[in-house]
Amino acid sequence: MIRIQNFIFLCCFVFVACNEDTDRRTDYTVEGIDISRYQEKIDWSLIAKENIDFAYVKATEGANLADTHFKQNWLTIKQVGIKRGAYHFFRPTVNALAQAKNFIDVARLEVGDLPPVLDAEEVDGADKELIITRMQTWLDIVEKRYGVKPIIYSSQKFYYNYIIGNFDQYPLWIAKYGSLKPQLVNEKQFKFWQYGNKGKLDGIEGFVDMNVFLGTAEELEAMCIKPKVLYTSEYEKINIHRFNNSKF
Repeated sequence: MIRIQNFIFLCCFVFVACNEDTDRRTDYTVEGIDISRYQEKIDWSLIAKENIDFAYVKATEGANLADTHFKQNWLTIKQVGIKRGAYHFFRPTVNALAQAKNFIDVARLEVGDLPPVLDAEEVDGADKELIITRMQTWLDIVEKRYGVKPIIYSSQKFYYNYIIGNFDQYPLWIAKYGSLKPQLVNEKQFKFWQYGNKGKLDGIEGFVDMNVFLGTAEELEAMCIKPKVLYTSEYEKINIHRFNNSKF
């Protein structure tokens, strides 16, 4: 009976912990959020009063999906003076060249924007070799386009399964909810931490993902896209007509 009671208590504790609101951290100076259409209409003028330093917005997914709220969010974030960035939700079973084209065509990053992000968290039944190859293809194309290394977002589990030893030169954004930071093999790669997904802010109905940058505001600014590399001819050199025929 005691064992059953302990098991019930543990289940209740886990359920409550997983459903608690995310408290904002006070031990980091640069705070941010990431959003998508699921947050629906956002009042960015209120968000700007919440001391949020940066916001990442979902731009695209796979080869042809674009977030329906991206354009409005993208314009308004800049207007209220919050540092902005865009991310692509990666689908391993979809042609990586087509995915890169989708992101570049929709996101339209500008000088001063944060580096593009590849959100790699789903496997979709693909094998490890294909996942790594297609991730690298996307990263290479997008880096050539913007002249800055993209950031890889993933869970800690995905990091250990696919990123270690394969993407050691890229900045990382790791999702791990709770009070304890993710443990990475190479801490120098660790730039962003998504520490909760039930944040509450004025201007957003419902929950929002909460993040911190593991550095100073000046270091965050140094990561941003520079004027001399934007809209070069590198991307145009890619034969986009081969996208649908390419293995990768």
